[in-house]
Amino acid sequence: MLSAMDAVTLTRELVDIESITGNEHEVGNYLYGELRRIGYRTRKMPVEGERFNLYAIPEDAVPKPETANPEVTFSTHLDTVPPFIPSSEDAGRIYGRGSCDAKGIIAAQIAAAERLRKEGIYVGLLFVVGEERDSLGAKVANEHAPSGCRFLVNGEPTENKLALASKGTLRAEVTAKGRMAHSAYPELGDSAIDKLIAALARLRAMQLPSDPEVGPCTLNIGLIEGGRAPNVISDYAHADLLFRLVGPSENLRRKTVATAGGQVEVTFPLELPFLRLQTVDGLPTMIAAFTTDIPMLPKWGEPLLIGPGSIHVAHTEGEYIEKQQLAEAVELYCRIAKQLAQKSKGAF
Repeated sequence: MLSAMDAVTLTRELVDIESITGNEHEVGNYLYGELRRIGYRTRKMPVEGERFNLYAIPEDAVPKPETANPEVTFSTHLDTVPPFIPSSEDAGRIYGRGSCDAKGIIAAQIAAAERLRKEGIYVGLLFVVGEERDSLGAKVANEHAPSGCRFLVNGEPTENKLALASKGTLRAEVTAKGRMAHSAYPELGDSAIDKLIAALARLRAMQLPSDPEVGPCTLNIGLIEGGRAPNVISDYAHADLLFRLVGPSENLRRKTVATAGGQVEVTFPLELPFLRLQTVDGLPTMIAAFTTDIPMLPKWGEPLLIGPGSIHVAHTEGEYIEKQQLAEAVELYCRIAKQLAQKSKGAF
């Protein structure tokens, strides 16, 4: 049976396998082999090219595990952001890319599943690709959700606090067009950059919605591009924006278009909705200002969100996970699964 210390070892082994989004097959193959070795009926779920999700249930879960599935599924993602950073550790922490987002979580979930299995409580394990880019693995997994799944315990770095809600994401693209001219004669041109700057200034000053429990909607201008050369009046300029949603997006979309003004075009190529999440009694809570795969996995059951590690160090050069939090996460995942099993039986 995997112990908390085994979770430390497994975390390092997973971190040392590079799995930047699009290149998850090697870590997936490693986990596939390990899960089969310890007695899990493990299935590769094709996604794209060599990429695949993993779904595993204990071989001894039911007399015919191919025809039944546990009601509770632990899930997180296999991919990481770049660059690859190999693992290291000291007395209190494991370092490296994916240590907290989310390979330490994978290790904790497997360790918890093994501990529960010994007590005769069975959970499924779902590990998906592509969360850091487009949630493609989750979208595919949703179309292959097995029957019988009632609860999805999704793992992201929440410092072992249960998320009451997860902010949504609304991506906006603002595009301006103009007319080129020699910069010595600006009156002969029509600067797209000037139009874009004015629109972005208005958007930055725009009042955004807020929720008394969740907090404010936020806006980040993440990318700006445009122009030809310093001595050319620009004919094109573009910006990518990201709103963190705290409610429905319809009014925000309309307000964004109106505020940006008629000299630019605004489109919305991506939205992940704001979600209020399931809870269980007796655990500390938080609000997740980030988005997850959960909106793409509705067929896997009622969602909960919790995991070891801090989102504040995820995606950073010094990413790490506390060993103590890793051990605590194993206990928490076991506790949550037991409470959900009781809830499923109508015990409370």
